[in-house]
Amino acid sequence: MNIKREKIKVRDMTCNSCEVRIENEIRKLDGIVFAKANFKNGEVYVEFNSKECSLEKIKAAIKKAGYSLDADTTEKILELIILILVMVLLYRMSNIFNISSALSGEVTYLILFIIGLFTSLHCIGMCGGIMLSQTLKSEGNTTYSKIVPALQYNLGRVISYTLLGGIIGALGSVFSLSPYTKAFIMVFAGLFMVVMGLNLFGFNFLRKYTNSLHIGINFKRNSNAPFIVGILNGLMPCGPLQAMQLYALSTGSFVKGALSMFVFSIGTVPLMLGLGIASTLINKNGSQRIYKYSGIFVMVLGIIMLSRGFALAGININPMKYSNSNVSNAARSEIADDVQTIRMDATYAGYTPNVFVVQRGVPVKFIINGKELTSCNNYLIIPSLRIEKQLQEGENIIEFTPENVEDINFSCWMGMLNGVIKVVDDINSVDTSNIVLPQQPGGG
Repeated sequence: MNIKREKIKVRDMTCNSCEVRIENEIRKLDGIVFAKANFKNGEVYVEFNSKECSLEKIKAAIKKAGYSLDADTTEKILELIILILVMVLLYRMSNIFNISSALSGEVTYLILFIIGLFTSLHCIGMCGGIMLSQTLKSEGNTTYSKIVPALQYNLGRVISYTLLGGIIGALGSVFSLSPYTKAFIMVFAGLFMVVMGLNLFGFNFLRKYTNSLHIGINFKRNSNAPFIVGILNGLMPCGPLQAMQLYALSTGSFVKGALSMFVFSIGTVPLMLGLGIASTLINKNGSQRIYKYSGIFVMVLGIIMLSRGFALAGININPMKYSNSNVSNAARSEIADDVQTIRMDATYAGYTPNVFVVQRGVPVKFIINGKELTSCNNYLIIPSLRIEKQLQEGENIIEFTPENVEDINFSCWMGMLNGVIKVVDDINSVDTSNIVLPQQPGGG
C-alpha cells in the first residue's frame, strides 16, 4: 500500500464538535486509513492510500464539512487589521445600545427583555456551537421533529437561568459581594470573552487554554440530551450572564431574582432558537460564518466588560477616555472655612458632574444629591479610600482628606457609572476646561 501522511491546517474550528464533523466527512472517502482533527492546534492529521485517495479530495471534504483551509500570513495580517478597525468602530458605537445605561436607569422587565435580545448575538458566539452540536445531529424526518432539539435546548437554558437567578437573588438577601470580588468576576469574564472572540474569529493560538472551558457532552441516542445541555449551559462562564447575575443578587429576593433572569433569558431565545431552526436549512459553511463574525461582537463586549471591572476596582483603562469629544469642564471645589465642597447629582443618566478638582491637604465634603436613584446608582464606591456609601433620596455626605496628588476614581457598585476626583497642589492653577472626562463603560 502507498500510505501517505499529511497535516492540513484548517480554519474555523471552534470546539470539539468541529473535530468530529471534519473527521466524519473525511472518513467517507475511499482509501482513508486514519483521520484526526485537533481543535486546539487547528490541524487535521490524515493517513491515506494515495492510489485510492488524494490530498485534494481530503481538502474538498474539509470544505464540504463547512470549514476553510488555513490562509497565508498576508491574509491573516489583513484580517487582523480589519478586525481591529471594526472593533474600534463597534466600541465607539456601543452607546447605541448600552446595557450599563439600561441597567442604571429604572429597570423594568421590558428593559431586561431588550437586554436579552441584544446580548443574544453574544450567545450565538459563546453557545451556538454547543446548540448546533445537538440540533445538527437530529435524525427527524419531519420539520417539527427537526426543530425539537432546538426547543429542548432553549427550554433548558431558560429553566437554568431562572433557577440560578432565584438562588442568587435569595443569597443577595443574606450577603453581598465586595467591590473587589465583583471587579475580579468582571475582569475574568471580560478576558474570557476576548479570548473566546479571538478563537471564534479564527485565531487559534489560545485554544489550548480555552478548550477545557467548553461543555463537552455527547449523549448517545438520548432524546433529552439537548434539554440537559441547555440546563448545564447556565453554568458556563459568560460576561453578560454574570452581569445579569450580579443584578439578580442586588434584588435580594428569590422571586425577583428568578423573574429577572427568566425575562432576560426569554429575550435571548428568539435569535438562538432561530439559529437552531436555521441550522436544519442552511449549510454548515453558513453556520461557520455566523460563528466567525459573532466573534467580533464577543470581543467588543469583552473589552467593555474589562473596562467595567477595572472601573469597579478604581482603575480607569477605558481605551476611548482620551477622545477629543470627551473634553469638557470639570467641577472645581469651593473652599470655605478650611473645608472644600464638591456636589454631584445621582440621576437616571448617571452621575453629574463626574469629574472634580480638589486641593491636596484640605478636608473634602462630597455632597451627592440623590435625585433619581436606581438599582445601579444608589450605591457609590471609592475603592482607593475604602469608602462605600448607600445613597438615599436627598443629600448624602462623604467626608475625607486627600493627602497625595492623585486621581481618586469612584463608581457605582456595578462599575457601570464612574467618575474621578483629581487631587492637585494648587487648585487655582488648574485649567478645568481641558480636563478629560472618563466615559461611562459601554454595554456588556
